[in-house]
Amino acid sequence: MSFYRNAVWFVKGLQEYTKSGYEAAAKQFNTGDLDVNLSGRSFVITGANSGIGKATAHEIAKRGGIVHLVCRNKERAQEAKEEIVEHSKNQNVHVHIVDMSSARQVWEFAESFSKSNSIHVLINNAGCMVNQKELTEEGVEKNFATNTLGTFILTTALIPALKQAQDPRVITVSSGGMLVQKMKVDDLQSEKGMFDGTMAYAQNKRQQVILTERWASQHKEIHFSSMHPGWADTPAVQLSMPDFHAKMKNKLRTESMGADTVVWLAVSAVASKQPSGLFFQDRMAVPTHLPLASSRSSPADEEKLQAILEQLAHKFKP
Repeated sequence: MSFYRNAVWFVKGLQEYTKSGYEAAAKQFNTGDLDVNLSGRSFVITGANSGIGKATAHEIAKRGGIVHLVCRNKERAQEAKEEIVEHSKNQNVHVHIVDMSSARQVWEFAESFSKSNSIHVLINNAGCMVNQKELTEEGVEKNFATNTLGTFILTTALIPALKQAQDPRVITVSSGGMLVQKMKVDDLQSEKGMFDGTMAYAQNKRQQVILTERWASQHKEIHFSSMHPGWADTPAVQLSMPDFHAKMKNKLRTESMGADTVVWLAVSAVASKQPSGLFFQDRMAVPTHLPLASSRSSPADEEKLQAILEQLAHKFKP
């Protein structure tokens, strides 16, 4: 079954996830959707010092939004801020140094941020694909810690502040790679068998999609969505998937193409009219499972995922 999923997914990817796939989809876009003034609206973007996160921050700053860059590396974050301010002429760009793989740091940031800032939109973009098994200082597998647990803690900790805002939204940058995975709720940290960083990442991205659906059903006041940016030429792809990048680099999307649907979900009026909890690709809601792929989890397993994350999050709460 996994061979079937992978084969179907790769053919789909060549058609839809590449630069030519974006260009074909973009013919249907309404360019007016992004003609908005974001003055007074506050956006928190994780992993915002490069790639899709930085491209998203650029677009939001250009439209007058208050931008909070949540980054691990202070130097690169400061460089990104200066570039965004220079290009957008928007001084309302702020840097917060947080390692999203550290549950305690994420908690501390969310709690201090909520006390002194408003938030209208959270964009969960930070991610990693570590190909050798690695544990954080807290003893959590690094991919899971960053992609799933960090995202879970930040989102749940900011939900009360989001509920105070007008038109609150949460967008999680997932990946089409999750289509090849059925969630393994009894092996969330990839401890069984040979470790495969690409598959661990795809598992995390499946977990994010399930969490988005659950949050949407539990918090009706907030509009939740997840999305696939396509195959984009970002520093993360170059670093984590060098072979894939070398073979595909002429077909990959630009960072701004990858960011387009994130921006659309974050700022457009039409996006907020879509049902909450959906998975998007090129401004369209798309299925979260391939045909006949047997990748659906039971409601009990999805509930168990959230319960495990709540227990882990509580364990690291300062």
